[in-house]
Amino acid sequence: MTTLPDPAVTDPAVLLDVALGEARAGLAEGGIPIGAALFAADGTLLGRGHNRRVQDDDPSMHAETAAFRAAGRQRDYRSTIMVTTLSPCWYCSGLVRQFGIGAVLVGEARTFHGGHDWLAEHGVSVTVLDDGRCVDLMTDFIAARPDLWHEDIGEPS
Repeated sequence: MTTLPDPAVTDPAVLLDVALGEARAGLAEGGIPIGAALFAADGTLLGRGHNRRVQDDDPSMHAETAAFRAAGRQRDYRSTIMVTTLSPCWYCSGLVRQFGIGAVLVGEARTFHGGHDWLAEHGVSVTVLDDGRCVDLMTDFIAARPDLWHEDIGEPS
């Protein structure tokens, strides 16, 4: 099981700030405010992205997939950290498992409880920060755009 690196090297709050910036960028573009970033174990940013389902008219462009694609090919993902503002859905949880990403740092899981428990059961180090900024961002969005939120999570509105 991979664990998060020493806080002296990477501070989870600093890593989350990158993903949160992406979530805010997505919201400003008229999209769903979910952001993600993929980091190396030493804290090097490999890729960042946000949910672009609305902007690109592409249902597969989730924040985690955008960050993963932006990172480009890596020889090995076991020591990487996927940071996401919201608990990863099953699609994005599958991406983490498929490529063996070793750790997932979740901003919040109150508004949506995705596949992070399943990831932990399969050896991925999962940390849920329960960050108030992430909770507020999603709560406000869900209240303002319930139709778009339900579309994003695959539920009828």
